[in-house]
This record gives sequence, structure tokens and C-alpha cells, in this order.
Amino acid sequence: MKNKIEEIRKQHGITQEELAKKLEVSRQTIGSLENGRYNPSILLAFKISKLFKISVEEIFIYEEEKK
Repeated sequence: MKNKIEEIRKQHGITQEELAKKLEVSRQTIGSLENGRYNPSILLAFKISKLFKISVEEIFIYEEEKK
């Protein structure tokens, strides 16, 4: 799954650390999300969506795995 978290975060002018505090996660979690190494729980995905006031689908791009 790809996401636009880094792009959206920068548009809002906040650091990874600030975003982490707002979401009650570590800065490492934000870094891993932005680099695509970690897929968030559904709860975290909705927290991010609510924080930025945009839909989950606008943040996360689901790509089906090729077989």
C-alpha cells in the first residue's frame, strides 16, 4: 500500500515528531509509514484521516499484489 502522508504532512508544515505526538505514536512509526515499510492499523489510518480532515482513500492508495 502506498500513501501520501509525507506530502500531506509537509503541506501542513509539521514535522514527523509533531505528527507523531498528535497521533500518539513514535516518530519512527511516522518515518516507517512515509517510507512504505509499515502499514497502519485501521484505527491509526482513521486518526490520520481525521487529523488532516481528508478521506482515508485520499491518503492511502491500495494496490493489489500481482500473482
